[in-house]
Formats: sequence, structure tokens, C-alpha cells
Amino acid sequence: MNNTNIKNTLRSTSTTLHQICNLIPSKLLLAAFMKSGTRDNSRSFTPWSHVLSMVFAQIMGSTSLNDICDSARLHATAFTRCRRAETPKRNTLSHANRTRDASFVEALFWELSGHLCSLAPGFGINRGRKGFPRRFRAAAIHAVDSTTISLVAHCMDWAAHRRRKAACKIHMCLSIADMLPRFVVVAAARAHDNTKARFLCAGLRAGEIVLFDRAYLDFAHLAELASRSVFFVIRAKGNSAVRVVRKLMKPVSEKAAAKTGKPTVLRDDLVSLKGPKSSRDYPETFRRVMVRVEVDGKWKTMVFLTNNLEWSAMSVAELYAARWSIEVFFKRIKGALKLSGFLGHNENAIRWQIWTALITYMLMRYLAFASGWSGRFVRVLTLVRGVIWDKLDTIKLLKAYGTAGGAFEPRLAPETAYLKGFEPAACGTA
Repeated sequence: MNNTNIKNTLRSTSTTLHQICNLIPSKLLLAAFMKSGTRDNSRSFTPWSHVLSMVFAQIMGSTSLNDICDSARLHATAFTRCRRAETPKRNTLSHANRTRDASFVEALFWELSGHLCSLAPGFGINRGRKGFPRRFRAAAIHAVDSTTISLVAHCMDWAAHRRRKAACKIHMCLSIADMLPRFVVVAAARAHDNTKARFLCAGLRAGEIVLFDRAYLDFAHLAELASRSVFFVIRAKGNSAVRVVRKLMKPVSEKAAAKTGKPTVLRDDLVSLKGPKSSRDYPETFRRVMVRVEVDGKWKTMVFLTNNLEWSAMSVAELYAARWSIEVFFKRIKGALKLSGFLGHNENAIRWQIWTALITYMLMRYLAFASGWSGRFVRVLTLVRGVIWDKLDTIKLLKAYGTAGGAFEPRLAPETAYLKGFEPAACGTA
């Protein structure tokens, strides 16, 4: 696509930034303030100007407060046209990040999520994913996990994690079908993962499926999920003492499974807990599935626990494998958005930056969905960044710009480029 075609067919009356702003109606800001119950004590810098400045920083990958303010000031006319937003000043923006309660932007994220899902039919609806067993394609499947974000220890005592380290965690319940967050908790990293599990799973309904890593193994919480008819799949810890109540299949030895050269179910048993405390926490029987699978080119035996007795044993393993989607999600947002080199040191400023990163992710996902974009998330973001001040129809641009096909989901491993003569094969034969 050449420049002449862009000017003639994609011209718009507003900048790309203005079009993105229009996806966040003014009524959402009011609703977010009402829900969060916060008081606005951030001088005369309006909440809308604050939100726009931080979303702008995420899109542009700004490295400092001065970077944000200088970029906005250089395009002050276009910035102000975004619903009369004020161009930020360094001290004013710093003060707003420090004093305006981040509960407001958290509430705005959830308001925006509901608004975008209602704006475009199909966005945010569980549609199922290729590669799943057919019976799970229409199921509501969620993955629960956390990611750690390193901080500067000497100026962030609130996030003290280890002796010389500071960190915070994003705990998340992610819908596997549409890769959109369903519940998020931002907290200091010193809290163990399973202490947040109840908050993350509070909204799950009967019949839905939730996938956990073994860090979330809490039998009292699993019993609560089972009592609500929520199905779980979780990886067992090596020290879980169980008693076999009934064998659901004839056991297969690892030696026999190795001869097949493919994933094999070794055991499928109905079990109960043996320990006095754990048996009180989860008095009912549940299912233990032992599967030999290939992980990173090596064969490994993994043990899974579930409260569903109808699925096939291999389906349990396939469901757990789908949990990798949340790891891909975290890699995507940490690689593409501004979740390092934070613009403030106090807890409120960190939370502002994290929640505006999630808002930016939601906006970019919506643009990709509305335009039928088939490329990767990072390409949407970089393309929008390149035309942020141009008066081009963003949806039409994304529709027309696709220079390479491919699924929207990112690859699990990055592609590596080599200089001629330095390829691995060439180096190996040198």
C-alpha cells in the first residue's frame, strides 16, 4: 500500500488517538467513579486527562514522565481535541499517579470491558478454540495464574519481596476462549498465590472449568469450588498423600508407555486424601490422573487432580495443557506494553500503570477484532503507534494493511534472525 492510496481511501477527520479515545465514552468515567467510591484530590488535572495521558504512554512506550509530557506538548492541539484533555505537566502527572486512587482506573477497566463487549457482537464471547477436544469448544474455560513484575528495592519498601528485591504480582483469571481477563488482583509479590485464588474464582458459575498450576493447590478452596459445581483441573504436588478408592483403568507401566512414543495415560484412579487436615478440608473423593507427556522435548510424568468423573483421562491432560495460554498472555503484555521502568515508585502509581496497560491491551484487542486483523498483537500496537497523530481511519487501515497472514495468537517461542554465515548450522560445522 503506497502513501497516495492511504491519503485517498483512508482519510479521516480525526487522529488515531482521537478515534481510540472515542472507544472510552465519558459515561464510563462517571460510572467508574461511582463504583470505586474514590475522591478526586489531584489538583485541577481532570480524571480524563490523567487516563488519556497514561494510555498514550502505553501506546507510545514512553520511558519517563518527561517523555509523556514532551510528546503531548509537541502535539498539544491534537491532544486537546481528544475531549478537551489537558496536556500533562511532569509534576502534575506525578502527583496524580501518587494521589488519585487507582481503584478508579481499575473500575474503568471493567466498565470498558463490558462496553466493548456490548459494542461489537462476538467480542468477549466464549467462542471455543481450535485444538480443543470438541466437547470443550463451547465450554467456559478459565486459567488462573500470576506473573511477577520486578521493581526497584531501595525505593519501593511496600513491595519488599526478598532481602534485596522488590516485586509486585498480577494475579489473573483469564478466559481461555477469548484471551480476556475475567478477574484481576494487583498485589505485592510476598503474598502466596493460593491466598488470592478465592478472589479470582469468586465469579465462576456452575458448569464452568478452571485450570490451576500446583502453586494454587488448596484443598479447602477446591472443596468450595466442587460444592458450587465448578470443575477444576490442577497439577498435584509430589507430597500429596492419597488413598486409592477405586481404579478406573488398568495401570500402564512407564516402560510400556515409552515404547508407544506418544502421550499415554498411566493411571486413572478415584482417590481420597489421607492426611488429617487435608481430609477435613476435602472430605469427598476426587480423581487422580497420571499421564506421560512430552515437555520441551523430554518425556515427563505429570499428575493431575479433578472433580469431574466423566471426562476421558487424556482430556484432563489436554485441558491442563490449555493453561499455557495464560503464560502466553503474560508474555504478550509484558513484552509489548509498558510494564517495566515504572513512572512512579509508590503503590498507587504502580497500580495506575498496570491497569492502564490492561486498558490499552483491551483497546488494541478491540481494534484487531473490529478490523479482522490476523497478525500479532505487537504489530497492531506498533502500527497504531506509528500513525497516532495521523488522520487515518484506524479500522480501515488495519483492514488494508495486512502484509502477512498468520493467526492472531503469538508463537510460543520467538523467531530468531541470524547474520549470514552465523547460522547455527554454519557455526556448528566451523
